[in-house]
Amino acid sequence: MRETCEEIGLQPTDVRLLGCLNPLLTISNYCVTPVVGVMPWPYPLKLAEVEVSRVFTIPLAWLCQPENHEIRPRLLPPPYPPVPVVYFQRYDGELLWGISAQITLNLLAALRLTGVTV
Repeated sequence: MRETCEEIGLQPTDVRLLGCLNPLLTISNYCVTPVVGVMPWPYPLKLAEVEVSRVFTIPLAWLCQPENHEIRPRLLPPPYPPVPVVYFQRYDGELLWGISAQITLNLLAALRLTGVTV
């Protein structure tokens, strides 16, 4: 919550935490544990421009459509082998890919498991 407040100005009191998704290992070898919460929208975001250049939204219904994403190999410097990376099609000029795209797919799967219609 501290990072979210620092980076986009979202106040912790404006978030209802729902839980965590499973941890993921990034291609740069960081372990990321996504935290899921609900916030009011629209919300007056205040971006820390040294950390965040822009914010964009993509409808859940569009993200759920399998034809809007694919897995492609991403080349790493030798001696590392290529790794599979999720890439969504561009939406309104924005590209969602990498760990953010994988977190999104994991969130969609978790929503489906809980019976939420997206």
